Amino acid sequence: MFFFAMFLILGSCQKTPYQKVENGIVVSVKKSHNQAAHKIRLQVVTDNIVRVSATPTSQFPETPSLMLNESLKSGAEFAVSIQGDTVSLSTTAIRAHILKSTGEVLFTDLVGNTILAEKAGGGKSFNPITIEGERFLAVKQQFESFPNEGLYGLGANQTEYINLKGKDADLFQYNTQAVVPFLVTTRNFGILWDNNSRTMFGDSREMQNINSLKLYDKDGKEGGITAIYSNKNDKSKIFTTRIEQEINYQFIPDLTKLPEGFDLNEGAVTWEGSFESDVSGLHKFILTSAGYAKLWIDGELLFDRWRVCWNTSSNRFDLPMEAGKRYKLAIEWIPDGGESFIALHHLDPLPTEEQNRISFYSEVAQQIDYYFVAGSNLDEVISGYRTLTGKAPMMPKWAMGFWQSRERYKTQAELMDVVKEYRKRQIPIDNIVLDWQYWPIDKWGDHAFDSTRFPDPKGMMNSLHDMNTRLMISVWPKYYEGTANYDIMDRNGWLYKRNIELQRKDWLGYVSTFYDAFNADARREFWNQINTELFSIGVDAWWMDATEPDITSNLPMDERKALMHPTALGPAAQYFNAFSLVQAKGVYEGQRETSPNQRVFILTRSAFAGLQRFAAANWSGDIAARWHDMKAQIPCGLNVCLSGIPYWTMDIGGFAVESRYYEPNASDLDEWRELMTRWFQFGTFTPLFRVHGQYPFREIFNIAPESHPAYKSMVDYNKLRYRLMPYIYSLSGATWLTDYTIMRALPMDFASDANTFNIDDQFMFGPSLLINPVYEYKARSRRVYLPKGFDWYNFSTGEYFTGGQPIEAPAPYNSIPVFVKAGSIIPVGPAIQHTMEKPDAPLSIFVFDGADGDFTLYEDEGVNNNYERGDFSTIHFSYSSKSKSLYIAQREGEFDGMSTERELRIVVITPKTPKKLDIDGKPDLTLTYSGKELNIDLSKYCK
Repeated sequence: MFFFAMFLILGSCQKTPYQKVENGIVVSVKKSHNQAAHKIRLQVVTDNIVRVSATPTSQFPETPSLMLNESLKSGAEFAVSIQGDTVSLSTTAIRAHILKSTGEVLFTDLVGNTILAEKAGGGKSFNPITIEGERFLAVKQQFESFPNEGLYGLGANQTEYINLKGKDADLFQYNTQAVVPFLVTTRNFGILWDNNSRTMFGDSREMQNINSLKLYDKDGKEGGITAIYSNKNDKSKIFTTRIEQEINYQFIPDLTKLPEGFDLNEGAVTWEGSFESDVSGLHKFILTSAGYAKLWIDGELLFDRWRVCWNTSSNRFDLPMEAGKRYKLAIEWIPDGGESFIALHHLDPLPTEEQNRISFYSEVAQQIDYYFVAGSNLDEVISGYRTLTGKAPMMPKWAMGFWQSRERYKTQAELMDVVKEYRKRQIPIDNIVLDWQYWPIDKWGDHAFDSTRFPDPKGMMNSLHDMNTRLMISVWPKYYEGTANYDIMDRNGWLYKRNIELQRKDWLGYVSTFYDAFNADARREFWNQINTELFSIGVDAWWMDATEPDITSNLPMDERKALMHPTALGPAAQYFNAFSLVQAKGVYEGQRETSPNQRVFILTRSAFAGLQRFAAANWSGDIAARWHDMKAQIPCGLNVCLSGIPYWTMDIGGFAVESRYYEPNASDLDEWRELMTRWFQFGTFTPLFRVHGQYPFREIFNIAPESHPAYKSMVDYNKLRYRLMPYIYSLSGATWLTDYTIMRALPMDFASDANTFNIDDQFMFGPSLLINPVYEYKARSRRVYLPKGFDWYNFSTGEYFTGGQPIEAPAPYNSIPVFVKAGSIIPVGPAIQHTMEKPDAPLSIFVFDGADGDFTLYEDEGVNNNYERGDFSTIHFSYSSKSKSLYIAQREGEFDGMSTERELRIVVITPKTPKKLDIDGKPDLTLTYSGKELNIDLSKYCK
């Protein structure tokens, strides 16, 4: 009653400093200048979530959000109070305060401790822009940031760092970069930035060419850098030498600046010289490159990169510089192909206090719009994100098994032979992936199999299903001009036409474009097309490639926007980052309507906030097959998961491969096999376990012979994944039931240990397993930090360690360091060949003494949507370290085919009796569980 009474009291005043609106209030601000906020709106979504909107006008535009769950129900009780210049809105959990004089918003807990504060004065700016005659705003919002907090999320990047504190990010969709504008912090709140356009996090200035610095050639003469164009095989054969004021071959149009007649296929370029600035401080640089690129500053090698020529990588670095001091620069570039790219850009320093703020800048908006999400831990914050943007449905159980893929299976026979070989060798597998060009080469977009190479697609699907194997197939939003489906889309005005008008050809030599997935009718037609040709014959899942959308690669941002303009909803610039979301929406809704009780599964190269509600996972794009790129996947995947997208994967082994691996010598073959082995070991403990890439072929039996340690290790880790399936599938159940996150950055579970905030090469796989990938060639040990507050067991040996310390952990060729948190309860299943095998098999329950712990086993039918109506079961296990007792609760729920009785084999591991997790070893005791609660005394096994 307090909340409503407060409204009545305030409402009795003749004039109040706010206006009551649905679920919240609006406060008018005295504008100090044209770019300032005029009105601020707070709207309560839940007790822990508040929407903040700001406009420089008198009205709030009401454009429906794409990222929000359409069935989101907002509203919770709140009170409003006034004290001086401050209007405060309070829920039962948080308070939001608006300063009437500035529009500044501050969030506190109920006793007044600051959680999040906008920059003093409000930190808002609005700059009018015009697109195709329509008026919009470029908007910026800044927040203060506490010195010792970690910042995470914002989707996928390849930068190698996990903590975004003090970092910059240019948030636009690109192959290997996926944008999810949700930021979380170790102070247990998140910011969902509701904007679909290109967005800058941190420094919002556009990068400049390096002639923003004073440049000197290799002889010290001012005016530019010395550029030497030569032959890549014989550097003494110089094509030309010239002085250049920029290094900027970043996009296709920039290649016209190359010396006339210079052949990128055979060429190499070096830049030598130095630079200086008249400004001291931390200067920012980005090296963008494809092919081979090395960069030295003052003789120190900062980057040694390789990317396939058509897919650049961006490498940011900061350099402390003194005004007037010269710094030597050297760059070596071997393009390694036809159209290849390189650029070096620079920015002068920002003031330290400005750089360390949390800042969002978006190119196109109608207002500032963000959601503040509070929680008592990061899991609760991510749960708030999913409250806003939608829960993640259950993936089909087979999706949690092993996937085999390559670029590409060229024939039906080739694909079937791979599955048969896995079954023959008894290596578990659940899913095989059919990549592009299964269609006739000139029929991209018609989705029909080339009958000369795939003579019986329906029979192929039946045979795969008979072998308990599923097929995921590549479908693109792309159409070749003149094909049947192109004509259908074209007649209805559902195609982006600029690429057609320019007659721009793709890498196969055909003119193409993409359809407008923002159009609901076009999405329905796209589903109809893939349903007719693919789903109707039994295809199980969808691999949606190039959903950035990548209509033509390596073009400047303005041209990329022009290629998808206009969308059905408005200018491409306004909706640039959201294509993958609406593309997934169309396929998800289409399949649910066509086959309501079959689980949808989508894998998409791009991602956006809300993607998870459409049963979609994200992968990290066409990464390179190098050790550096393997390491970069660890923070990449962790930040995707911290962004609220729970299902993430990567191309195990890297997609694009250096030519030295095509016909490798003995040394290169050794490195390739070890790279694949280490990447496979890492991938075993990611949400989705998927091998993919270009030649060499990625099947285990094509990587190494049976006698080789690479083969043996990969088979062992594959089988371990399947033995852990009760644990893994339960984590998937928790993802749906409680908004859990499977792949966990260390601050999620150890937020009180600041040592974890910057650890970018370790993670938790569920609540129990600390995973430490090995990403250096020939490394046979690696440093591992064991978070404090818990003790740890070595998974392989059972050795017991106290938390809060770094150790040098053994990492022989055949394994990576994995540690088990004391107090863990891990259910383990029997050896199986696919995830649906032996659903009633005995379970081994491993209990790790040393702390209290619990685990909930989740089971359901695995492939249908009956779980949505409650057809699933859970069994809760809890362990008391003090009493040495294991409590097994009464089973909750049921489903068709559920095993009512289960043999449980209990294994206890203690600090005094170290032993490895021997899955097939003798249990300490065996019992029958029939669904009734049990309390088991384990004290005699804990001596």
